[in-house]
Amino acid sequence: MRRGLASLGITIGLGVAMPAALAEERASERRFTSTDIFALEYAADPRISPDGRSIAYVRRSNDIMTDRTRSNIWIAAADGSAHRPLLSGADNYASPRWSSDGGRLAYLATDAGGKTQIYLRWMDTGQTARLTDLTEKPSHLTFSPDGRWLAFTMKVPTEAKSLAKPPKKPEGANWADPAKVIDSVIYRFDGRGFLEPAYTHIFLVPAEGGAARQLTSGAYDHIGPLAFAPDGSRIYFASNRNEDWEYERVERDIFAVETGSGALTRITSHAGAERAPVVSPDGGWVAYETAEIKNLAYRTVRVAVMRPDGSETRILTPELDREVENIQWAGNDRLYFQYDERGMRKVASVTLNGRMADQLSGLGGTTLGRPYTSGTYTVSRGGTVAYTVGRADRPADLAVWRRGRERVLTRLNEDLLAHRDLGEVHEITYASSHDGQQIQGWYVTPPGFDPAQKYPLILELHGGPHSSYGPHFSAEVQRYAAEGYVVFYPNYRGSTSYGEAFALLLQYKYSSPDDFADNMSGIDALIGMGFVDPDQLFITGGSAGGIASAYAIGLTDRFKAAAVAKPVINWISKTLTGDIYTYQIRHQFPGPPWEEFEHYWQRSPLSLVGNVTTPTLLLTGEEDYRTPIPETEQFYQALKLRRIDTVMVRIPGAPHGIAGRPSRLIAKVDNILAWFEKYRTEAEAD
Repeated sequence: MRRGLASLGITIGLGVAMPAALAEERASERRFTSTDIFALEYAADPRISPDGRSIAYVRRSNDIMTDRTRSNIWIAAADGSAHRPLLSGADNYASPRWSSDGGRLAYLATDAGGKTQIYLRWMDTGQTARLTDLTEKPSHLTFSPDGRWLAFTMKVPTEAKSLAKPPKKPEGANWADPAKVIDSVIYRFDGRGFLEPAYTHIFLVPAEGGAARQLTSGAYDHIGPLAFAPDGSRIYFASNRNEDWEYERVERDIFAVETGSGALTRITSHAGAERAPVVSPDGGWVAYETAEIKNLAYRTVRVAVMRPDGSETRILTPELDREVENIQWAGNDRLYFQYDERGMRKVASVTLNGRMADQLSGLGGTTLGRPYTSGTYTVSRGGTVAYTVGRADRPADLAVWRRGRERVLTRLNEDLLAHRDLGEVHEITYASSHDGQQIQGWYVTPPGFDPAQKYPLILELHGGPHSSYGPHFSAEVQRYAAEGYVVFYPNYRGSTSYGEAFALLLQYKYSSPDDFADNMSGIDALIGMGFVDPDQLFITGGSAGGIASAYAIGLTDRFKAAAVAKPVINWISKTLTGDIYTYQIRHQFPGPPWEEFEHYWQRSPLSLVGNVTTPTLLLTGEEDYRTPIPETEQFYQALKLRRIDTVMVRIPGAPHGIAGRPSRLIAKVDNILAWFEKYRTEAEAD
């Protein structure tokens, strides 16, 4: 049944029978639609002032006229008052950063020529000044402790290589563009296209304006975030300056560069990833993220500290079997950080002697499309936390936490979502038929859900595969639910937020019958609950979820139709044409494809194409370099040769983040719904 309430014939309210047609019309008016996506907003990058009294944050909204996501900076007092725009208008404003005294706010904005520049705002007067005239986009904007300097990272182009010198062109001649010579290991990257030769370096610019000065040099990337020493004499950062750095995509060490002389010091030299340094207010300690180097697809990341010279190194979270990130100091002896636990993002603290305590949960809501675990926070000197809080029925709002008490400061989507009937999110835990492994997932029931009815079900699989979904708002899932589907999304084996052992259950098995069993067992559990029509099953997913979807229809004919987004179809061709081949071959496979040919082939959905009978939609961006569109084309042509009903939807200009613009998100969901509708039939109530 497509909409349970419509089948009842009447709607009862205050004892009065409402005609079915009128009830249907009102339900339709409250349904979440494609164009509603343009009206959604969410909070991002909250930055609490050092004294904990004010929060600047980025408010992101979708512009229906330009089909872009607009970023403005808003501000609110920590008590919820004085919520107002700080920087808004035609330009995009981003990366608000407070000076240590809270008197100024640095930020990024586009200039008249479309270039991103650094600006400064004096909070007492509202005066602003443009500080830079940069030709490349700055990142990781950071104030010095005394407020005199701003540090940032920026790409610095280098001269392109050439082999043969072309002859001199006659004046006025119109020749073809010159040949491009490529010798770098990573020569193109998803979302950026073919890369011009460049290296990331660290710069300083006076906070009163002036010329930006480059601090680092060499044919290496110097990676933020950046951390000043308390006296401003040096900046800590991460880099890999080994000879083989282009092949070592995970290896990082902590370095320091002197702000006066530019002298460079290597602080750590462990085999592994040491990154994201942060210096304690008194300068006595440097905290950082650390992970061992293993040729595996997943590594536990922990909080570590050391003295500024690299001595007295120790791990503060040795027993926490999760990935930590976003470490921040609150005083000189306590650190805050975030980590994911069973699909939920938390903020925890740890002291220098290793006493850890969870502080708050519920971060999320900053990925509008699918229900990925997300969100971020900052903490003031006194321990007040500003963060993005998400709900199952709302994208991220701005919230403040202090001594165990939460205050949500914004209601950014009440003007829209308070007037929409949304699907309800439910948790489910079940045992996989493969080995009894406990799998957590969520299912969303459509508006007007009636458990006595039978509903079609969409299985929606996340990407990664080392990522996680949770009970978070999702425009895609809500659109499916609005059209009368139950939507099921599991955190199958390999998902993050369950620890290293669970994540590595998918090592060398991406995709495989193992995760297929996890997903099908969840479907069977829902069928057993009585409201899912076993003859109306549909499957979709993107990236790793697209791979799993394509693999699944080679193992079963239970799905009425499939929508496979940006998949890998042939691992042999993908690893040698995708942008992250050096990482993928080393960490996700037992060897290169010419040595492990059968392994690559067995994990490829193309190896099962002879079994496929499921009508299949394929959807990929034409500028996807992560799972290049020839992967999609291989499956499309193979299915056509087998006379399977197949369509290919190509999104012009789209990279792997296929739903990065509002209209592309709408096109993705609406095409999937149209394809499923073609094969969907009505079901009768029990």
